[in-house]
Amino acid sequence: MSKQTALQLDHLGIAVSDIEAALDLYSRQLGLAITAIEDVPQQGIRAYHLKCGETVIELLEATDPEGPIGRFLEKKGPGIHHMALRVENVQTAAQAMSKAGYRVIGEPSTGAGGKTILFLHPASTGGVLLELCQIRP
Repeated sequence: MSKQTALQLDHLGIAVSDIEAALDLYSRQLGLAITAIEDVPQQGIRAYHLKCGETVIELLEATDPEGPIGRFLEKKGPGIHHMALRVENVQTAAQAMSKAGYRVIGEPSTGAGGKTILFLHPASTGGVLLELCQIRP
């Protein structure tokens, strides 16, 4: 996998237990504009996208306590959940990462914004849950 595979930081995902408090901080106090609010039922979340320069802060509210964000909040509480890097092709990047010894979690799926996403396990990435995401053409 070459250094050019990751095109840019796409977003930073933050799990929140109190969306109103999080919106007060990021939108009202820090002035970040909410650019999208989206329910992603297959992941059990409602995602609030706030523009911050060239990237996005994604506030993740659990809509299903058994979903990944619900479980994360139960186990660890609110905080940074993942960092997402945009790649040209999720499948190609995942194959290269797996071949290089990184632990791929599951199969590509559709995430917020219709992006194709896939996660790399933090045990193999220095403690960071890393999302690879591809904007669909």
